[in-house]
Amino acid sequence: MEGELKNFISVIIMGFISMYYCYYIAAKIPQGLPRLISLLPVITLFSVLPLNIHSFHIGTPVVFILTWITNFKLLLLAFEQGPLSPPPPGAHLFILTACSPFRIKQSQPKTKRTTGPNVVSEAANKAALLALLFHCYNYRQCFPRQVLLILYFFHTYLTIQLFLALAAIPALILLGVELEPQFNAPLLATSLQDFWGRRWNLRVSDTLRPTVYSPIRSVSTRIIGPRWASLPAVFATFLTSGLMHELIYYHITREFPTWEVTWFFVLQGIFVDIEIVMKKKLLFRLHRSVSGPLALANLAVTAGWLSYRQLLRNGVDEKVINEFNAFLEFLKRFSMI
Repeated sequence: MEGELKNFISVIIMGFISMYYCYYIAAKIPQGLPRLISLLPVITLFSVLPLNIHSFHIGTPVVFILTWITNFKLLLLAFEQGPLSPPPPGAHLFILTACSPFRIKQSQPKTKRTTGPNVVSEAANKAALLALLFHCYNYRQCFPRQVLLILYFFHTYLTIQLFLALAAIPALILLGVELEPQFNAPLLATSLQDFWGRRWNLRVSDTLRPTVYSPIRSVSTRIIGPRWASLPAVFATFLTSGLMHELIYYHITREFPTWEVTWFFVLQGIFVDIEIVMKKKLLFRLHRSVSGPLALANLAVTAGWLSYRQLLRNGVDEKVINEFNAFLEFLKRFSMI
C-alpha cells in the first residue's frame, strides 16, 4: 500500500508538470496541427503513465481521468474547442477543468449554496453501500453466478458514483459552484438510446460527443444526407468507447486485449442504430414499461457475456476484494501509530 501511494504521488506530480506545460506553452501555439503536435507528447505520456500504478482502486480512476477525460479535452484544445478553449484564467483552474470529470451548471441558483454538504453526504452513502457489498462478498461462494453478476454491476455503478462524487468536492471548494449530476437514474431508462445518451456516465458522453459523434455526423451529412447521418456517428462513438474501455481493462488486468469489452460496445452501437432506424422507418415506439425492461435486459445479458467476463477471467474480482481488505488493514495500522 505504501509503495502504491508513492507511485500515485509521482504520477500526480508528472501530471501537474505536464498540465503546466499545456497551459503556459502548448495553449499559446496556433490552433490546429501545430498545437496538436505540441500536445501529442503529453497525450502519449498520459496514456502510459497510469501503468506505474497496479492497484485497482487507485489505478482505475487515474487511467480514466488521464487517458480518457484529460486526453480528449486536450484533443479538443488543439482545435480550439471544448471546455479548455479559451483556456480558463489561471493554471490551477485550467488543470482542474482539464482533469475533473464534471460540468458546471450554467444557471446557478442565487440562494445559499448547499451542494457541498450534499455531495459529501452522497459520497458517504455510496461508501456505506460499497462496504455492505464487500461484506456480502465474504459469502460469495453461496451466491449463484447470476446473482454475483448483478452485485458486480451495482459495484461498478456505486464505485463510479463514489469516485465522481469525491472528484467533485475540490471543484465545489475551489469554485463554489453547483455541478451537473453524473448519472440520471439509469435504471429508469426507456431505451438503449436513453440509457447511453441521457442517463449513464454523462461526463463520458460529454467528451465523446464533440470529439467523435459530432465530427463523424458532420462528414456523414455531406455523404449520405442528414436523415441517416447519425447512424455512422453513433457506431463510431461506441467503437471509440469500446477501445477506450479496452485500454482501461489492459491497465486493470495487464493482460493482452481479448477485445470482448470492445465487442460489447460495438454491439451496443449496432443495437442503438437499430433503434434509430425502427423509430424513423416504422414511426412506432414500444411503451416505456416494455422498452425499458427490454433495454436493461439487453445490457445485463451482453455485459455479463462480454464486459464482465473478461474481468472475472483475470481474477479482478478477487483482486478488488483483497485490495479492500488490505486497505482496511492499512487503516488499522495507521490508526495505531
